[in-house]
Amino acid sequence: MNLVKYAQDVIRLEAEAVNALADRLDENFQVAVDAILNCKGRVIVAGLGKSGLVGRKIVATFNSTGISSFFLHPAEALHGDLGLIRSEDILMILSKSGRQEELELIIGAARRLGVKIVVLGGNPESTLYNRADIALDCSVETEASPDNLVPTSSSTVTLVMGDALAVALLKARNFTKEDFAQLHPGGFLGQRLLKRVSEVHHINSEIPLVDADASFSRMMVEMSRKRLGCVITLTAEKKVAGIFCDGDLRRLMDKDGEFDLRSLTADDTMLKNPKTISQDAVLDAALAMMEQHGITVLPTVDDNDHLTGVIHLHDILKSKLV
Repeated sequence: MNLVKYAQDVIRLEAEAVNALADRLDENFQVAVDAILNCKGRVIVAGLGKSGLVGRKIVATFNSTGISSFFLHPAEALHGDLGLIRSEDILMILSKSGRQEELELIIGAARRLGVKIVVLGGNPESTLYNRADIALDCSVETEASPDNLVPTSSSTVTLVMGDALAVALLKARNFTKEDFAQLHPGGFLGQRLLKRVSEVHHINSEIPLVDADASFSRMMVEMSRKRLGCVITLTAEKKVAGIFCDGDLRRLMDKDGEFDLRSLTADDTMLKNPKTISQDAVLDAALAMMEQHGITVLPTVDDNDHLTGVIHLHDILKSKLV
């Protein structure tokens, strides 16, 4: 038996089941999204066996994107955990067959509380499916396993339906990467989107500053001493007037012979009104600005545009967040 070919057939069967799911989505999907958006409580997800495992993943995705949710094991629910359900919640039940007795009992309890019921069901003919307030068809033509025994295509389709709900809810709520970072402060992306420029920029005596009338040699001494590849001049109001970087130095050296470098001053060579970034900006924004403009250093400013520091690309790289 060619097991590679067999595995390829499994993957294709599951992919076909997912494609069929996309073609089958109807207005019930929009109704389900609206119900979750308007839910004043939590989304409680229940399921047995493989459906329960998929349900736990859906719960994790909902929680990570700001939809308060938890998994309720049907057997535990019938022995006291029904007390977790409130009338303002939504109960989402996952089931391939729609025939488990425990799920029927949970529905009865939810009905008594006035809880809205959403079913992600694999059998549109089942009693469970037809007792739902909102039913989403997660049926498949065939499983990818021999003799149609092991839940494969069906669990994949249900998982994808959960992802589709979660991402549609993101879109409806205008959920941004900054919102995501707030919920994942310990993760790589969260740290990258939460860490501020002010946490890594160079301040006070580390800032390479010269007066506008400073000689070219004075500029070179300051650039070399501060090791940030630039020098900055300020206005009388302590705002950034200009910047001279090592790239500007290379361009000047290419013109050697056209003028005497020793006769130049900072004001002669500075790039006026350079790009700056707020000290309160996140590192990701600083990196994006550097990439957009092809630069490696940015003066940082406060809310009044007063110079507060300098951030270099190396500072961002040292943070290990890129």
